[in-house]
Amino acid sequence: MYEYILKRLVLAVPTLIGVTLLVSAIIRMLPGDVVLAMMAESGNISVGGVIDQKALAQFRAQLGLDKPFHVWYVTWLWKVVHGDFGESLYTGQPVWSEIQRRWPVSFQLAIMAMLISIIIAIPVGVVSAIRQDSRIDYILRFLAILGLAMPGFWVATMLLVFVSIYLQWTPALGYITFVSNPLGNLRQFVMPALALGAALAASTTRMTRSTMLEVLRQDYIRTAWAKGLRERLVVCRHALKNAMIPVITIMGIQFGFTLGGTVIMETVFSLPGMGKSMLDSILQRDYPQLQGNVLVIATAFVLVNLIVDVTYAWFDPRIRYMKGK
Repeated sequence: MYEYILKRLVLAVPTLIGVTLLVSAIIRMLPGDVVLAMMAESGNISVGGVIDQKALAQFRAQLGLDKPFHVWYVTWLWKVVHGDFGESLYTGQPVWSEIQRRWPVSFQLAIMAMLISIIIAIPVGVVSAIRQDSRIDYILRFLAILGLAMPGFWVATMLLVFVSIYLQWTPALGYITFVSNPLGNLRQFVMPALALGAALAASTTRMTRSTMLEVLRQDYIRTAWAKGLRERLVVCRHALKNAMIPVITIMGIQFGFTLGGTVIMETVFSLPGMGKSMLDSILQRDYPQLQGNVLVIATAFVLVNLIVDVTYAWFDPRIRYMKGK
């Protein structure tokens, strides 16, 4: 098992390099750069409404944007290996300090959304499977399909409007840290986590139902029923544990995407997380900040998938044996 984990960590290195290289190449292909983005706000390097090309070239040289892409990328990668993520081209602040400030926001939102998704999806999927083709099954399947069909931004907006109008309460603007005000922090995250978790629960519910139906048709489940075991024992101890492996896979993928894909929820609810930082970096052409964000999110995605693979061994001892080999 330890050898398997070590191999996965070693293979993660070229994966992370490939991801950052691809994202860096794509963002450099887009028209404009951080200098033009800064000019749009200040306009202090233009004369009479005409861009001063000499000042523009000098400013780009100061930021290192005049170097070829491969030289610029290798220099950045070498600094990262030595623990230096560089400085933001737009704000001049250290990239790592910005990541440290925004990372807890996205991580907390992803954790709360996944907990809500699990609380909703697992029981609903199990009930829908053991009551196949019943009225409750049709209702739950309809709700799951409805959850897949509704866009996340629409759910977030409707939830915010409903709570504001009918409950006369709106979440606080600006981020409230958990250390300074735990209750205020949780109240601020409840609605975005609920909107995001409900969307995640829809697909997890369908996967749970499908895998449970497949497991319930196995011979050992029929044997358990024939022995007269109680329904709760058969479902929870024998069926659910073996049906969880595909469900864990989809939950791991969802968690990885949620870490970097919360830009809509963070924008609607004014949360300064990694998703919002990614969007700002793209719009500002802030290459070091974008690459630092991508590297952190990709690393988290790789680690989450590794944890998911290791978790398989707890649910199915046969996988533990195969990985040990």
